[in-house]
Amino acid sequence: MLYCQGYPYRCWRLPVSSVQTLVVKIGTSSLTGTTSGQFALSTLAALVETLCVLRQQGHQVVLVSSGAVGIGCRRLNLAERPKTLAMKQAVAAVGQGRLMRIYDDLFSALNQPIAQVLLTRSDLSLRSRYVNSYRTFRQLLQLGVIPIVNENDTVAVEELKFGDNDTLSALVASLIGAQWLFLLTDVDRLYSADPRSNPEAQPIIAIDRLADIQALKAGAGGQGSAWGTGGMLTKLEAAQIATAAGVRTVITDGRQPHTIGQALAGEAVGTQFAPSPKPSRARKRWIAVGLAPSGRIHLDRGATQAILKRGKSLLAAGITHLDGNFEGQDAVVICDDSGTDIARGIVNYSAADLQLILGHRSEDIPGILGYEGADTVVHRDNLVVAADDSDTDEPWDDA
Repeated sequence: MLYCQGYPYRCWRLPVSSVQTLVVKIGTSSLTGTTSGQFALSTLAALVETLCVLRQQGHQVVLVSSGAVGIGCRRLNLAERPKTLAMKQAVAAVGQGRLMRIYDDLFSALNQPIAQVLLTRSDLSLRSRYVNSYRTFRQLLQLGVIPIVNENDTVAVEELKFGDNDTLSALVASLIGAQWLFLLTDVDRLYSADPRSNPEAQPIIAIDRLADIQALKAGAGGQGSAWGTGGMLTKLEAAQIATAAGVRTVITDGRQPHTIGQALAGEAVGTQFAPSPKPSRARKRWIAVGLAPSGRIHLDRGATQAILKRGKSLLAAGITHLDGNFEGQDAVVICDDSGTDIARGIVNYSAADLQLILGHRSEDIPGILGYEGADTVVHRDNLVVAADDSDTDEPWDDA
């Protein structure tokens, strides 16, 4: 689990390092505290100064900031975070403007232009909007602007929400092809156990494999504070998304933002997750992380081997059963015969039609359905296996 070790504030200077693109996410608990919702101006000022120094060094920086609901609660004198979606959206509408005003005042004092970018899940689920979002980020970064990203809470419906800004930050890092994702929180790193009660607890400095993240998720806790939506589990899930996309991820103390520069300089800061050495192509990253799956397709052993070992498309003959009420062109999770996720893809048939043709050969499909459908259920160009080793490219090159 993650636990905090406090440090006194001290003066610092960032080391000069190679120019890179980085996404920095700061959580509600770091911005407002864990109990009162009081805004932590000293933390935010230190973060703003850090990001401005990074920009002066030539780095491209995106800030994903929570806090709109927490600040809205403070403004409305609410004793706890709202429970209903409508109330959350109303409170977020109050807090988002105040949050951006504070950011604008602090960044303007250091002559750093910023932009507000509000996203919903549908902005990354629809291919055209995904590509357009990339182009917007690219243009802002080329202009030397620091985009400040948050979920568009005032319009997002429950089924199209990211759920937390840890996930959002990982998706943004994947979208723009960042080299680094920093998850700033109220704790300094991962530990093997609670060091306050277990003297044998050891800090976890580095995670090198995606399989190790999966193992850590099994023992991770949930929500981190009464004012935030994220916790240990969401940070590990974000790390899993980002590292699969080739983004090095760091969990570190949000009250000490100068550690970002130390990490860029090669120091062992926080817990660092090594990126996949062969990230997926941009279109396949969109399929893997941009699309929310609408169902699950279960395969027999032969179909599983054809996909994993030979890179084949998914045919109806290898499907044993399915879950969900998806439509054609929805995203689905593909599982082996034990129920383990092995891939994701865009399906060519609805669940109703697929239920009729599963287990049948492709040449039998027209006679069963009464129309000439696709030969494949999921074409290999629209299928991403767990360890896809395709080359990287730009999101519009294979739109």
